[in-house]
Amino acid sequence: MSENRENQVAEQTGRGERIERGDQLEPGEQVAPGQARRLWHLLEPLHAVLYYAPEVFEEAGALGYPTEDRWGSYFPFRAAPLGPVSAGVVASAFYSFRPGMVARHVEGAWKVAAPEAALAARLRGIDRLYRKLFGDLVDSPELAEAAALARRAAEAADTAGRPLAAANAALEWPSEPHLQLWQAATVLREHRGDGHLAALLLAGLDPTEALVSFAAIGAASVERFESRGWTHEEWTAASERLTARGLLETDGTATDAGRDLRRRVEQDTDRLALGPWQNLGPQSTERLAALLGDYWVAVLGSGLLPSESTLGIGRV
Repeated sequence: MSENRENQVAEQTGRGERIERGDQLEPGEQVAPGQARRLWHLLEPLHAVLYYAPEVFEEAGALGYPTEDRWGSYFPFRAAPLGPVSAGVVASAFYSFRPGMVARHVEGAWKVAAPEAALAARLRGIDRLYRKLFGDLVDSPELAEAAALARRAAEAADTAGRPLAAANAALEWPSEPHLQLWQAATVLREHRGDGHLAALLLAGLDPTEALVSFAAIGAASVERFESRGWTHEEWTAASERLTARGLLETDGTATDAGRDLRRRVEQDTDRLALGPWQNLGPQSTERLAALLGDYWVAVLGSGLLPSESTLGIGRV
């Protein structure tokens, strides 16, 4: 090992020791916004597999939810932490879905099963799935360490003005480390998502415009965004509004101004998602990123998640 590398290792070790003691970080020792994005990329698949796994669909079907497509369980399982709220509340919190689509899946959902039953069912589904995907790693000390670090970050998340994050953060923590890891990933992704909606509002992008402008920079195909339920007429009207603002070309691609606006949205989202990682500290954040690799690979290698995401992971 070179002398410079030895000095770097010693410096990082010293930082970690100070963080574990709770010492104040020195200027310049903050977690960079890019790390918030990196951890999102690693944690998002661990959460999102909930919406694609056969084990989860089986649990949803046992409650009485339709399982012919993923939306029958997506809406009640994701909304359940909010309690037996109306379709209008869910549409507001989820933002980018057409309200009529939300209503079809939420109106009557709590008559099929109470939110508490939906919460228990989604944990049962994740338990079964994680045990299948991770095998012996479910009981490994590395997973337990990753779960503890992710939980620390999740518990440090400021949920003021973030309804989905707050609702998930208020849930009782499961005892098993692999389920704690999933719940922490869920709190952190909803914390980031709530902040993303604030960034979209600041940018003046309504739900349909948010999708149109995202498609315009190549985050995902227009066909992928059709899953949010908007009609062709609504998509066209949003495109016309963005064109009038100088954000969209007539061929549907983003102008320079449109790309700049979306770049600011992503930067604001990263900045607003940074709090839990600042509280966790740079050393522990790096450690968590390193620990998550095996589980991230296992989820992606399962083939359950689509190759193209409306979240733009890997593209923006």
